[in-house]
Amino acid sequence: MATTRRRGPARGGLPPAALACLLIAAAIALGVWVQFGERQSQDTVHAVGGTSPDRVDVRASVQRVDAAGRELVLRVLVTPRGELAEAGGVSPTEDLTLQTSTSTRGDLSFEAHGRIATKDLPVTLTGGSITDYPFDSYDAAIEFSAVQGGERVPVHMTLTNADALFSARVETAEEGGAVFADVALGRSDSVLVFAVFMMIAMWALAVSVLTGAWFLVTGRKGLTWPALGWMAATLFALAAFRNTAPGSPPIGSLLDYAAFLWAEIVVALCLVTVVVTGFRAERRTPEGE
Repeated sequence: MATTRRRGPARGGLPPAALACLLIAAAIALGVWVQFGERQSQDTVHAVGGTSPDRVDVRASVQRVDAAGRELVLRVLVTPRGELAEAGGVSPTEDLTLQTSTSTRGDLSFEAHGRIATKDLPVTLTGGSITDYPFDSYDAAIEFSAVQGGERVPVHMTLTNADALFSARVETAEEGGAVFADVALGRSDSVLVFAVFMMIAMWALAVSVLTGAWFLVTGRKGLTWPALGWMAATLFALAAFRNTAPGSPPIGSLLDYAAFLWAEIVVALCLVTVVVTGFRAERRTPEGE
């Protein structure tokens, strides 16, 4: 009687469980690395302007980018320094006007001896189109100059980005006491990764439904209700999944034309085809087969 010997794991190879753990660890490490890079980008402070002791400090932060409305909200804190300030920069010694660029709605005025509070400024975005989502990009021009007591005073500006959905590339310049910042805005890495994953997932679901429909139609399975329920659920789940896209892009964006609309069409056609062929199979009598 022949005996069979049980084969052990191949020498030099990793067990499946160990390989799975390594892949999970690599995925986590990659995600942490991407998140760390985005955090470093958001923590970057862009500074421009003179360092004279008698100056006006402007701390500006991009709070929110509204791509659909084509504007960003810039939160500004103005602090006079040296002989221009009272109470450590809480109020100016004379009337202070902070002049802004033409893309910003209005200048900021602060009365002498009055407390200065933060202000939110809407800044118009130029270039780009939200229909290019998730690869859309925009530009914004930010400019500050200060006049106190009827005289031009130097300005020092720091600019940061607090909108996690967008990354910012900033180029700064100074001229005659005024400061300038050209800001290029694009979707953050996390938004790009998730949007691309959404498109891949949509096509994967559509191909899965297409495969199931082909099996049911060629096998003449009739009306298989669990399969029909799965296809119908996928049809509506795709729409709900699409609405989770970061930034709420409108219908008609690149995301829709590259994946969502095609996936919906494929699933809907498969569902109708399976119902029609299944109905015919159910009505077919044994004599007619």
